[in-house]
Amino acid sequence: MSTAVSRGTTPVPPGHPRLTVLSGPSGVGKSTVVAHMRKVHPEVWLSVSATTRKPRPGEKPGVQYYFVDDDEFDKLVANGELLEWAEFAGNRYGTPRGAVLEKLAAGESVLLEIDLQGARLVRESMPEAQLIFLAPPSWEELVRRLTGRGTESPEVIKERLAAARVELAAESEFDVTLVNTSVEDVARELLTFMNVA
Repeated sequence: MSTAVSRGTTPVPPGHPRLTVLSGPSGVGKSTVVAHMRKVHPEVWLSVSATTRKPRPGEKPGVQYYFVDDDEFDKLVANGELLEWAEFAGNRYGTPRGAVLEKLAAGESVLLEIDLQGARLVRESMPEAQLIFLAPPSWEELVRRLTGRGTESPEVIKERLAAARVELAAESEFDVTLVNTSVEDVARELLTFMNVA
């Protein structure tokens, strides 16, 4: 069973739209939790990030990410079109600002699935956002998940593990921690925090 630890989160009135940020170390299962949640509640709007990373097998443009080249990403940054952006493992990732603000203005709850740097930037620009940290059941389990992907070189895995230690140390900066021992339980708790369940 997953564990929710609340850290002074202000309850939001039912039906009130809120920007929720889901973050945590690479390999903790953020994408898996979000995919499960959206199967059950397809109305939850997930912001799709732009990235300079090349697509992995099975990834579709505009679904997992908007895949852009460095010049396109530079333009997004220069024009202030990103709510947040960060560089990781030699690639850049960013959240398009316009779509997020449109959905919130229309009264919809918005979910961002982003890294620690991005979560910190969102907190600066939108302090009312709710930040949720997804933690692994243990360090050993996180290492197993990262090395078991088989999609990345040993150098990238080493970099991701080093980054994961830093990200785990930042857990106290978040409003809520959910421990990912069960995808179904975490997805249900996430929906509750977003006032969707």
